Amino acid sequence: MKALDVPALSGRVNDYAGMISPAARRSIGAELERFEAKESTQIVILTVPSLDGDSMEDFSIRVAERWKIGRKGSDNGVLLIAARDERKLRIEVGYGLEGSLTDLTAGRIVDNEMVPAFRAGQMDEGFARGVASIIKAVHGEYKAGPAGKKPRGGVSGPLFLLIVFFFYFTSFFNRGRGGGGPFIYGGGGGFYGGGGGSFGGGGGFGGGGGGFGGGGASGNW
Repeated sequence: MKALDVPALSGRVNDYAGMISPAARRSIGAELERFEAKESTQIVILTVPSLDGDSMEDFSIRVAERWKIGRKGSDNGVLLIAARDERKLRIEVGYGLEGSLTDLTAGRIVDNEMVPAFRAGQMDEGFARGVASIIKAVHGEYKAGPAGKKPRGGVSGPLFLLIVFFFYFTSFFNRGRGGGGPFIYGGGGGFYGGGGGSFGGGGGFGGGGGGFGGGGASGNW
């Protein structure tokens, strides 16, 4: 069976399956950009319609290696990937983050933060919780509790709503000052930015040469 092709890296949020709303793509992308500018850690999201028979683990490591997320030498990249039709999730972790974002922690983020939201049909919330928890883990602040149980240090409901409001407000304010244009669906090719934003087509975004070795965790919703 032919392996699934690796899609083009168009930005920090690559929503080829149309799982994330335009507002959430903008707000999450802006937060990832701010985090990368401050910490140098590079987190990228990818959604695909289907794995077409490929395994999530094989596809995820191919994407991570092709995109080279994270800085060369630091290997501080994270790929958060979702396959819509198979209802599968994975967090792929670069070599340099395996000490803080361990397989156990990545698994708890998938199981406790993302899967419940996805099962409730709240995709935006699931991705936002996943990103916020990955950032906490990189800082050593995420506590990995038992599977299916809300971990200490996770993202609570009120805090999540506050985070989303802040992301949306700052994104709206920045766009009002002449930020990138709206996202437009390109039939058959995923979502592309309508302007010069950092997470749309033509924004000049790319990986920094980071390396991966298969660390991370997968889950289903």
